[in-house]
Amino acid sequence: MAPPFPRPRPTLSDKGAGPARQGTGPAPAVRFEVLGPLRVWRGTGELDLGFPQQRALLALLLVRAGRPVPSGEIVEALWSGRPPASAAHVVRRYAGSLRRLLEPELPPRAPGRRVLRRGGGYLLHAENTEVDLLRFRDLVGRAHRHAAAGRPDSALEGFIEALSQWRGPVAQGVPEAVRAHPRFAVVEREIVSATATAADLALRHGGTARILPSVGRAVALAPLDESLHARLVLGLAAVGAQAEALAAYEAARHRLAAELGVLPGAELSAAHTRVLRRQVPRTRPAMTAYGVPTQLPPDLAVFTGRAAELATLTAAAAAADDATLTAAADAADAAGGAATVVIGGAAGAGKSTLAIHWAHTAAARFPDGRLHVELGGFDPVRHPLDPAEALRGMLVSLGVPDRGLPDTTEALTRLYRKLMAGRRALVVLDDAAGADQVRPLLPAAPGCLTLVTSRLDLSPLVSRGARPLRLRLPPAREAEAILARRIGAARAAAEPEAVRDIAARCGHLPLALAAVAARAVARPHFPLAALAGELRSGGGLDAFPAGVRTAFQCSCRALPPEDARLFRSLSRHPGPRITPASAAALTGLPVLDAGARLRALSGVHLLTESEPGAGPAHYTLHPLLRSFAAELADEQGIGR
Repeated sequence: MAPPFPRPRPTLSDKGAGPARQGTGPAPAVRFEVLGPLRVWRGTGELDLGFPQQRALLALLLVRAGRPVPSGEIVEALWSGRPPASAAHVVRRYAGSLRRLLEPELPPRAPGRRVLRRGGGYLLHAENTEVDLLRFRDLVGRAHRHAAAGRPDSALEGFIEALSQWRGPVAQGVPEAVRAHPRFAVVEREIVSATATAADLALRHGGTARILPSVGRAVALAPLDESLHARLVLGLAAVGAQAEALAAYEAARHRLAAELGVLPGAELSAAHTRVLRRQVPRTRPAMTAYGVPTQLPPDLAVFTGRAAELATLTAAAAAADDATLTAAADAADAAGGAATVVIGGAAGAGKSTLAIHWAHTAAARFPDGRLHVELGGFDPVRHPLDPAEALRGMLVSLGVPDRGLPDTTEALTRLYRKLMAGRRALVVLDDAAGADQVRPLLPAAPGCLTLVTSRLDLSPLVSRGARPLRLRLPPAREAEAILARRIGAARAAAEPEAVRDIAARCGHLPLALAAVAARAVARPHFPLAALAGELRSGGGLDAFPAGVRTAFQCSCRALPPEDARLFRSLSRHPGPRITPASAAALTGLPVLDAGARLRALSGVHLLTESEPGAGPAHYTLHPLLRSFAAELADEQGIGR
């Protein structure tokens, strides 16, 4: 389908206003584009739109084409609430420049027909066929009418044609401070809404492959829209791209955790479950040109710190490069020696973020594949992933047709290890529920490296040669750097005391730091000192987003009753150093029994054991976990 706005090649003679044209016939046609880079053509030439604020004025008028934009709103948008005394005069000058640019043949001081004064503001007059946004709206309206009339194929064609007008971020090229104005957000919501409706039509009636590229672009436009992510996951599964669907879910899950500190909601989780159970009907043959070349979720752009841990992973990769695998009698259980690293740590310590960040930085080491499997060991919605199901997904991603896969875990493991033999590949097994879940998923070939993240003690893997990497909380300076990187260095530097206070109130826990930083970013004019005050007066976990409490709940979910009872009791331990004797005095347990249960709580990272050489062995309880233990004690009663 030819685009409704052909893009003629700019010419020097047609750029800019140029001299008045007399007696040369009708004025050249003008075409406007705002659904992507801001561009205007007059005749066969693309116009130079001038200074950034002049471009911003044109963009504001275009997204309200045919309706006046009040002068006050223009001033607010162009100067972000801090206008100079001459702002109204400057706006009049920009409007006059745009008028002359669009209608260079106008006599001096003539009002023209394009940029008009109306209702205390300015209005851009254009026909629907001249503006990509207006044409988009016409096509969307027509598509909705086809859908209401029971013509889904025509409706989908209309949506596809409408979305062909969209070429990138709305008003690209306009200063970002202006693009943050709600007028542009409204247009982006229109695009997202049209994409979602088209995706629903395609999933019900066919044609998913044609709409998927637009769904992927809409996800990039609204990366925290869970409903849109759910449609992408289902759409990929509908065209047979099972591995890409699972990877899309993981990308969404990691972004929600990293940026909002929350877990996927019901709709996205349900889509994921349908994909895992292969309950999504196929609407077209599998698509081969969509998706990413690996299964790694996106890297966290604001990652900072963890230099020692990153160096440990790099050393493990170097060992994997040099590894040789001897013929073992029980190769099916081989852990691959130093080619496996078990990253352990408390809920919210940043295990997954570390693994994925390093995997992206080291991608060139593993040219034969970078696989990622979310094992769901502590997922609040679904059960841990069965090893056989995980193997099926990995084998499909390696090119094995799903219809030809073996039935048993043992056979799947043998096929998987055969395919991985001779490869230099990276496997990230995220959120493991235990060694038994992980063991069948470990490659048994030199050159491969597996990263396993878990809140549990995976010592059975370590005893077979895996390298442990315990992820402790970052020190104060690093925790403050995490906040500064997320909220902006200038803002953090302006209130250093508040940054230190926030980091301390978060107990340096990366999940809590990310959640509070997201709140700060959402309120850019809110003082950090006031945010720190909210944390001081919020009362335990109530001051934090729900995702922090949910992460702790998942860690406690599988505790044996006596261990759970001890954990609740520790909320009233009088000091920071917890010993078997003090725990026994608090609970009435025998000292040996209390010591065993403290070790068990440390094994699931609900307690932190002292480092060797730091005096008599003892444990500490993170302040946020102490608040959580107190909540449980209030709800369930200490001593039950």
